[in-house]
Amino acid sequence: MTVTKDMIIGDILDADRAAAPYFLEMGMHCLGCPASRGETVEEACAVHGVDADALVAQLNAHFAAK
Repeated sequence: MTVTKDMIIGDILDADRAAAPYFLEMGMHCLGCPASRGETVEEACAVHGVDADALVAQLNAHFAAK
């Protein structure tokens, strides 16, 4: 799986629940909330003041290691 900034967070978590800590580390603690699961990576990063490119790189490294 290759993660992009326009991917929906719920889709990423459905592909691998082990990706959740990356979102939790950025302060996104409401991963079970329907609204947060429907956000894109870029939208969530903007709300939480996180560099979307950096998070995408972390997530892609995670998926590449699987």
